[in-house]
Amino acid sequence: MTKETARHRDEREEREDKAAQAAQLEQEMASEAKLDEELGNEAPTPPPGQALKAAGAPDLEHIARVCHEANRALCQAFGDETQLPWAEAPEWQRESSVKGVQFALSNPDASPAAQHEAWMADKLANGWRKGAVRDPARKVHNCLVPYDEMPPEGKAKDHVFRAIVRALGPVTT
Repeated sequence: MTKETARHRDEREEREDKAAQAAQLEQEMASEAKLDEELGNEAPTPPPGQALKAAGAPDLEHIARVCHEANRALCQAFGDETQLPWAEAPEWQRESSVKGVQFALSNPDASPAAQHEAWMADKLANGWRKGAVRDPARKVHNCLVPYDEMPPEGKAKDHVFRAIVRALGPVTT
């Protein structure tokens, strides 16, 4: 084994160790939160990815921000200038990106179609419905259709989203 290969293996193992530590920390925090709830204590809920970031695992919000900005760039390339930069995007949109990252990390072998279906299920569960034109104020979205009915540009967004998560997420063997 060359020095370079050994170094990459060591780096991968270190990332995997940090990811395992992060998962353990998340589990401990969930247990503590449940106990606090049972005891009637009010415990602050950390922002998405905070515990993972503290343990050195991928920063979910950072990955979500990159995914959001790539999606915004794709939308612009396709003539849609309505997408706001991450810092100006509404909270529900940023949360949707974080949920998408969580799904992709939890389901690394899922297809872009499965990614879309997870997004769609979340939207429908939050009161969104299909419409001809996207209107966030009325919770109407034109992409609330099965993946195989999506136009190529919509499918491209799911492919790019998953590619970014793979690139910025933990290295798997």
